[in-house]
Amino acid sequence: MEHNKYASISLASELKKYFGFDSFKGNQEEIIRNVLNGNDTFVLMPTGGGKSLCYQLPALIMDGTCIIVSPLIALMKNQVDSIRGFSIDEGIAHFLNSSLNRAQIITVKQNVIERRTKMLYVAPESLTKEENIQFLKQIKISFYAIDEAHCISEWGHDFRPEYRRIRSIVSEIGNAPIITLTATATPKVQNDIQKNLGMMNANVFKSSFNRPNLYYEIRPKINAVKEIIRYIKNNEGKSGIIYCLSRKRVEDVAEILKINGIKALAYHAGMDSATRSENQDKFLMEDVDVIVATIAFGMGIDKPDVRFVIHFDIPKSLEGYYQETGRGGRDMGEGQCIAFYSYKDIQRLEKFMQGKPVAEQEIGKQLLLEMVAYAESSVCRRKTLLNYFGEEYEETNCGSCDNCLHPKEKFEGKEDMQLVLELILKVKEKFKAEYIINIICGERDSMTKSYKHEELEEFGIGKDQSPHYWNAIIRQGLILHFIDKEIENYGLLRVSEKGHEFLKKPYSLMLMLDHEYTESDDDDLLSTRNGSGGAADEELFAMLKDLRKFISKKLNLPPFVLFHDTSLEDMATQYPITIDELKNCQGVGEGKAKKYGGEFIELIAKYVEENEIERPLDMVVKSMGYKSGAKVFVIQSIDHKLPLDEIAHAKNIEMDELLTEIEAIVNSGTKLNIDYYIDYTIDDDKREDIYNYFRNEATSDSLEDAMNELDGDYTEEEIRLMRIKFLSEFN
Repeated sequence: MEHNKYASISLASELKKYFGFDSFKGNQEEIIRNVLNGNDTFVLMPTGGGKSLCYQLPALIMDGTCIIVSPLIALMKNQVDSIRGFSIDEGIAHFLNSSLNRAQIITVKQNVIERRTKMLYVAPESLTKEENIQFLKQIKISFYAIDEAHCISEWGHDFRPEYRRIRSIVSEIGNAPIITLTATATPKVQNDIQKNLGMMNANVFKSSFNRPNLYYEIRPKINAVKEIIRYIKNNEGKSGIIYCLSRKRVEDVAEILKINGIKALAYHAGMDSATRSENQDKFLMEDVDVIVATIAFGMGIDKPDVRFVIHFDIPKSLEGYYQETGRGGRDMGEGQCIAFYSYKDIQRLEKFMQGKPVAEQEIGKQLLLEMVAYAESSVCRRKTLLNYFGEEYEETNCGSCDNCLHPKEKFEGKEDMQLVLELILKVKEKFKAEYIINIICGERDSMTKSYKHEELEEFGIGKDQSPHYWNAIIRQGLILHFIDKEIENYGLLRVSEKGHEFLKKPYSLMLMLDHEYTESDDDDLLSTRNGSGGAADEELFAMLKDLRKFISKKLNLPPFVLFHDTSLEDMATQYPITIDELKNCQGVGEGKAKKYGGEFIELIAKYVEENEIERPLDMVVKSMGYKSGAKVFVIQSIDHKLPLDEIAHAKNIEMDELLTEIEAIVNSGTKLNIDYYIDYTIDDDKREDIYNYFRNEATSDSLEDAMNELDGDYTEEEIRLMRIKFLSEFN
């Protein structure tokens, strides 16, 4: 057979000749030999393991052109530029995608026909175009390489429907060996990829998923922005990536980092491609230290010295998490992987799935549950991750994750594990973890009723423990391989061979409870309306309230005109002792800080000295408060006496939302004169009544109190407008 002519080639000398390397990494040589032998090849290799060489070297050695299917235009360009860097012939590698004009496409096709091109990168969308299919039928194809192959599977973290058409297109163009490559694939995803591409008999090469240099940690999502700023400032000059789920969150986090003196840029798919490329290059060239990004950033980014990967929002799947953390420490140096977890984020992600096809929702929910299991589990993070990818981690303590460095106390779980395994068998291994827990906790629903599972002796037997507790038992049963999840019907629990052996001869099992994370709202620093979180120093808070009351009487003003309770709470947490520090507290701003702040910072400075208080590093964190661009627009519009309803329309928001934004501006100490709008919309007598209430009777600026006290024919909007006028006059 023709491929046998490559059998005698020295791969070491070819590697040196084309790439200048002296040796292969891991099982690269074995994979390349398999491709040269004309076999279908499945490569599962973590980020940084050297996947691209596995198809690049055989493509350079073999006759014909290798067709490489790749999902991202930026990734193709990086790969082609890289290959051209090793060759004097620019035509050796090309890409064919929507970014090329007609003349460029003609050049590419000409180079391919002339047999100059050894590697042709195509987007799956380009591969399906009829003119490209007809063109590719004319050339000699050495083999097909399907990069980022997890995109084929609906169970993968980056599913793309067009990837599922590759097999039929390949058959139409002309069959040749296939090599598929991915950095993340669970046994379920691997099975799905091989089945879809018709390569169940492929030789499979799996590299270890263990990245020993990476440190994994999950933190509760409380004051996440402050935590991130503190972390970055303690690791000055190091490169890092911060992942967020939404474009707005990316921009907000990037902005607040810049406000706090951190060299950071945003990256997401909503930006124009020139800005994206520029920001990516600045990160690669170290003009900036931090990229804040959605998952659009990362595929093919070959920066070896990323020292930290922070997930501001928990990802949609464990595969996504693994791939994104894998961008840290690719040079085997330090790589800190920190994720902030709140169950509210999970609930948001579930909400986003509504409206999608039911099957897609079900898959998404199962992937999210795996993410929850990882975050809440107190088992070694490395063990949990590797188990998810079908790999056994034998060490009892990895020494490089939060759970191993700060282990939870263990308890005897033998009997409860027996109970779970026996129940899975009793219900014929046809149900998911959530339903098993419902039975144990005695939760009645339509399913327990229709299957008559309320009659089981196990029904309600474990209701003295929480569902959270039973979740921990099941999760550790999966880690111990007593329980498996079916590949075909993902999520259904079945008892493994090892689980059956345990039931025959039970033995002591020391298990751990899962983490229970405190719930919190989105970080105040990113919020337009900063909510009250309570003062850290109750004694100081009480003293500040007394001072506010004293000054307000002296000035003959209601106390809330000076500072809101939320501002005092922040002062009692941050301990500001200069006007500059004070103006960064919630709802203060420069105007209020200068006008009313002197006596407050004097009191705080004295309190700090007398009580020998070590002030928090958080004090360097500057609040983004109200978005500057929107603030300027509103202030300028009001200065030009534009009607408020027109301003709301121009910003595409409701009137209620505009008033909230105006209140935020006024509360931070900026004067706004809205008399022109009030005179036009509110009767004289109403204006006087509401104003007098806030001037002489109100003890707080509460809207609810005002509605109750005024007890007349006043709308909420009228009261809010007059409250804005009143507060603005004393700024």
